[in-house]
Amino acid sequence: MTRKQLFVLLATIIGSGMVFLDGSIVNLALPHMATDLHASFSSLQWVVDGYLLSLSALILLGGSLGDILGRKKVYLTGLVGFTIVSLLCGLSPTIGVLIGLRVLQGVFGALLTPSGLAIINTNFPPEMRGQAIGRWTAWSAVTTALGPLVGGYVVDAVSWRWVFFINIPLGILVFVFGSLGITESKADHKRHVDVVGAALAMLSLTGIIYGLIEGPGSHWSGVTLGALFGGLILLVVFLVVEAKIKDPMMPPGLFKSRGFTAANATTFAMYGALAGFFFALAIYLQTTMGYSAVQTGLATLPFVLLLLLLSGRVGAMSAKRGPRVFMTVGPILAGLGIASLIPLHEGSGYLLHVLPGVLLFGVGLSLTVAPLTTTVMTSVTESESGIASGTNNMVSRVAGLIVIALLGIFGASHAYLFTTILCASLAIIAGIISWILVPKKIRAVKTRP
Repeated sequence: MTRKQLFVLLATIIGSGMVFLDGSIVNLALPHMATDLHASFSSLQWVVDGYLLSLSALILLGGSLGDILGRKKVYLTGLVGFTIVSLLCGLSPTIGVLIGLRVLQGVFGALLTPSGLAIINTNFPPEMRGQAIGRWTAWSAVTTALGPLVGGYVVDAVSWRWVFFINIPLGILVFVFGSLGITESKADHKRHVDVVGAALAMLSLTGIIYGLIEGPGSHWSGVTLGALFGGLILLVVFLVVEAKIKDPMMPPGLFKSRGFTAANATTFAMYGALAGFFFALAIYLQTTMGYSAVQTGLATLPFVLLLLLLSGRVGAMSAKRGPRVFMTVGPILAGLGIASLIPLHEGSGYLLHVLPGVLLFGVGLSLTVAPLTTTVMTSVTESESGIASGTNNMVSRVAGLIVIALLGIFGASHAYLFTTILCASLAIIAGIISWILVPKKIRAVKTRP
């Protein structure tokens, strides 16, 4: 591997890690933000969902811009914006300012996220791509494991603001490595930016999420109900527009594949359960059970370690036996793990009451992730693999966005109980969907690009 290729790998690993960490370790800081900025439960929902909202709605647009304008240019632009906004997030004087900046941070994250693997693909020769992607995957997994520990320590030892400040030195490193190592590339064929689709996606999700988060506190006023139903109407308009335009950011033709449709339905239920569960658990462990941020990170670490240890083996087994059994058993086990944590209360012991549920959830998710990804990628033709991966990524983030928005629907005091019941149910439903819809053998379906 040349020095330039090493710089490419470092730039993509660290850059992807920054976006992921801001979507996870912020959960550990939520109770501290609430105290420092006098934030309500709905405001904490917006801190997480504001970021997911813009990231989810614009991530496919970000991939298209990279293809059209140049992947290096878009990647580094997203990086610079993400880093600057991270600094501003850490300096936020009020919860309202922080929420607005989180939305902007998601916009730049949408430019940064899609180009990582595309840059590896275009900066390494074919014979080295497998090794490079393997290293990217492995080190991204390490980032996943270390994130809760580093985030928890930073929150406890310094301040919640350093959850954002930590992105500044990382952003500088990525900019240096990326500037020196990445060779610019664009798509060979002409692409169009689906501005209309992106705008409709953003507006529809904003209306739905605003209605769900603000509805309970306003006793479902006309404004919140109008926003909710307006968002649903715009969602229908978005789907109609995507079916008619020449170069949509989410081609409806992909869903002609039964495997692709089934995998995305499972993704929505499973990743919605994952996002909602860890959002509520991180708050509950700290505010009700008295855990510190570091202890909360350690409490959930076994789930991440299981994912790292088992995903590769499960992927190999599912390639031989087919994905359906794994995608059925895994979500059901994960749902049972969440359900086992419903009775948690102040004074519950970690080893007897928390760890078993976390482990069961981790085993279930580990059985699900690799077969799910394989199903997505093998259900479409090779030429559609990029947009298929992007669509599945968007579905997983939208799922988390909507589920987190739902968590306060019965009031903050009932949020943990409602969350565990909802997320356990969603995970089990994901298993049922897989058993019914995922075919034993996945066949690619030719659809229009």
